[in-house]
Amino acid sequence: MNMTMKTRIDCKECKELLPDLLLDPQAVAEHAGAAEHMKTCAACHSEYEGLRATFALMDEWTAPEPSTYFDTRLHARLREEMAAQPEGLWERLRSFVLYSTGRQFRPIVAGAMGCLLLLGGAGTFAGVYQPWNHGAASSATVNDLKILDNNAQAEQQLNQLLDDGSSPDSSAAPTT
Repeated sequence: MNMTMKTRIDCKECKELLPDLLLDPQAVAEHAGAAEHMKTCAACHSEYEGLRATFALMDEWTAPEPSTYFDTRLHARLREEMAAQPEGLWERLRSFVLYSTGRQFRPIVAGAMGCLLLLGGAGTFAGVYQPWNHGAASSATVNDLKILDNNAQAEQQLNQLLDDGSSPDSSAAPTT
C-alpha cells in the first residue's frame, strides 16, 4: 500500500514529466507513476499523444531547398541598391526612427542617467539642493509653538537668575 502511494502522481506532476517521456525512451521505466496516471487520466493521455504526434510530424518535415537563382537575384538586388541615389538626411532619419530598435543609444542614455544621478548626489552633498529644507514656509501653528518655546526658555533663565539671590531689590542701596 505504501509503494502505490509513492508511484501515484497528479496531473501537474505528469505534465511536468511529459518532455522526459517524449525525448528519452528509457524515462518511461523510471517514471512508471506517470504511465500509470496516463492510463486513468484521459486529459493527460490525450496531451501526451498530441505531443507525440507533433514530434513525429516534426521528424518527417524537411526544410525546403532555396531556389537555384537565389544567389543571383540577391546579388542583383545588392548591386541595384549600391548604385541607387543616396537618400537625403531627413529620409535616413525618418527610416532610422521608424525601423531602428535604438540599441546603439542605450549606453549613451545609461551614461547620461548616471551623470544626472552623480550631479544630483554631489549637489545635495555640497548643500546646493537640500530636499528636506527647500524653503517651504512653516505653518502658523508651528511658528506659534516656536515662539512659546522661546518664551518658556527666557522665563526659565529669568527664574534661575532670581533664584540665585540676585533679585532686583537686593541691588538697591543698603539701608543702615
